[in-house]
This record gives sequence, C-alpha cells and structure tokens, in this order.
Amino acid sequence: MKKLVVDSVTKIFGSNPQKGLKLVREGLDKETIFNETGLGVGVNQASFSANEGELLVIMGLSGSGKSTLVRCINRLIDPTDGSILVDGVDITKLDGPELRKLRQKKLGMVFQNFALLPHKTIYENVEFGLDLMGENAAKKREISESMLAQVGLEGWGDSYPSQLSGGMQQRVGLARALALDPDILLMDEAFSALDPLIRRDMQDELIKLQRRMHKTIIFISHDLDEALKLGDRIVLMKDGEIVQIGTPEEILTEPANDYVKRFVEDVDATKVLTAENVMKKAEAVAYISADGPRAALRKMRKNSISSIFVLGSDQALRGIVHASDAAKAVEAGSRKLEDIMKPARSVSANTPALELYPMMSESEWPLAVIDDQDEFIGVVVSGNLIAAVAEYGPEPSI
Repeated sequence: MKKLVVDSVTKIFGSNPQKGLKLVREGLDKETIFNETGLGVGVNQASFSANEGELLVIMGLSGSGKSTLVRCINRLIDPTDGSILVDGVDITKLDGPELRKLRQKKLGMVFQNFALLPHKTIYENVEFGLDLMGENAAKKREISESMLAQVGLEGWGDSYPSQLSGGMQQRVGLARALALDPDILLMDEAFSALDPLIRRDMQDELIKLQRRMHKTIIFISHDLDEALKLGDRIVLMKDGEIVQIGTPEEILTEPANDYVKRFVEDVDATKVLTAENVMKKAEAVAYISADGPRAALRKMRKNSISSIFVLGSDQALRGIVHASDAAKAVEAGSRKLEDIMKPARSVSANTPALELYPMMSESEWPLAVIDDQDEFIGVVVSGNLIAAVAEYGPEPSI
C-alpha cells in the first residue's frame, strides 16, 4: 500500500517561479536556468512513492535538493508545481487549518540540530506536540514515558537537554516525533551532527525501532554508507533531479548512469549483505515441547541434515541437536531433547555478511539467524554465504 506519493514536484526559488517552471518543462537543467533567469531550481519534477512501513532514504550531495524535497513533503516549503499525496489526500491543496490537522495526525519531523527547548525538561520536550493538541496531563506523561522507553531513555524525563549527550538529545527529538504517533516520520539529516560512533549506534537503534513500530520513514542523508545500511530503497538525487530509485543492491550493482557509477564506485558492496540476505529457511526444526530425540532424528534423516535447531513454542531459539547425539539418545531410551541439546550460535538478521566468516570458521555447525524478538527466522550455511559474497568480489578465506 502506497502511503506517500510524490508526483512531478518542482520547487523554483526566485521572484518569477512560473518562468523557471516553463524552462524546467522544456528540459533545461538547473545551471542553465540560473544563468538565464537567476532563478534557483531546488527540486526538478521529482516523482517517487513510499510504501506503508518502508524506510526510504533520499540521498545526495550538498545542493542536490534532498532537504528541499522533504520540506515540500510537509509543506514547510510550498512546491511550485506537482502533487504530494498522503493516504490519497493531496496536501498541496490543503488550507492552513487542514494542513495543521494533517501534520498532527500524519507527519512527524526529526531535525538535524535536535531543536530541543533548553528550559524545558525532557518530559516537557517530548510532550510539546501533545500540549499543542490539548492532551491532558496524565495522558501526556503516559505517552512521554512510553516513548522515552522506546528510545532507550527511561528514567531521564526530569533531566534537561544540557545534561544529555548529543546522541541522547537526538533520541529525545525522535521520541518527541513519535509521541504524536505519526503515520510518516520525516528525518532530515537526523544523525549527521553526531560523532561517528554515536551515529552508528543511532542507526542501529533506528533499525531496531523500525522493526518494532513499522513506521513509514523518509530519511534524508548525504552519506551513502548510511543510506545503504538504513534504506529499504534509496532515492538518489543530483542537481534537484532524481537520477535513480532502487534497493541498496540495485544502486550498487545496476547504476543508472555514469554519475551513479562514480558515486558508488568506492563502496564495498559486500557491506550491503546481511545475515538476512544470505540465510535460507531451515529445512526442519524441532520443538522442545513436542519433539523428542527420535522425532528430531527422523526430521534430520528426512531432510538430509546432520543437525537441527530446537525452538520453544514462542519460536525462540533454545539450542541445537546433532544427529549423532540424537541417535545415541534413542538407543538409550531417552525422550527429552534437553538431555542432548547444546547451545546454538546465533546472529541478528542485520549482522553484516562479512562478519559471519570468522564465526563460521569457529564452528562446523550452521549459524541461526534471529530477529529482535529472539525468534528464529533462518539459518546460514557456508555454501550460501560463499555464493552470496562471491558475487561482489574476491572470496574471503574461511
């Protein structure tokens, strides 16, 4: 389901934007239009859509038009031409009260510079939008406590922004945006002001948060590595125009033109692959509450595998059973998997594929892949890992 549709949006800066719009439609580029008219083309006929629950990254170098475009989406800047549909409603046609109502219910914004109120507590900063909506005090506090817990700041509500690090302040900005429960979250260079280590931590936190909350997120970035890490898809811009839209893998392996090719040529494509990309579905699993050694051994024989992962009724990974141990248990008359179950080595779904190599070398058994709820979702075997990574370059030695 398409949550956001941007159709031929153009933004011209200057005293006679319609003149610039005419030249844009004639196919003139940004530099030519500026030289002839003095008008600035911020965005040039941009079209894309974002699906519900998708994390879409709009990226490009300084001056590419990405921040102008995201400000058009929530109409902090009015586009010169084009339409922007949120759940089928064209927000370019809304009047002031209608637009404010839509922003309160549909759109949240996280800024690069945190934009916290220094004289207010963290609770009060998170509750700021709820204040404007007239929410009562008890409900505001309930929501702010919940949102601070979501972003890992439980217990910090009575502090002030000056008492928090940069990363913590950005978490407050994120909690404030989430407090209104927006359908679409707009994040404009949200992590670029942070130190590299804190920035990576915030990227990881956003990925975890997205898996829990499934928001539609439009994330603006000038950092290709960040875009590759975060984006379900990437919208790449240059000189106000969209030059390519695709998944991280498509951007890296199928560049649309020479500009994109140069843009991505220094990126290690293998960094895009994660455990989730290289895993496969398990041929069979055993359940600790239902299966014994005989049932586990039967499943292994039927699927020609030498080990089997053991799950609880909640799909959580409990361990692994090897065929030789199961066979011995059957001979001994044992009926409990717990007696022969060994700890299973697991990795999260977003673990970079290259990090899996040393793990595989330390064990003769497959790696289990789990999600953020510790539920088992797949298995990594050496053959699949080697085949996937080999497509992108020299095969690392195991």
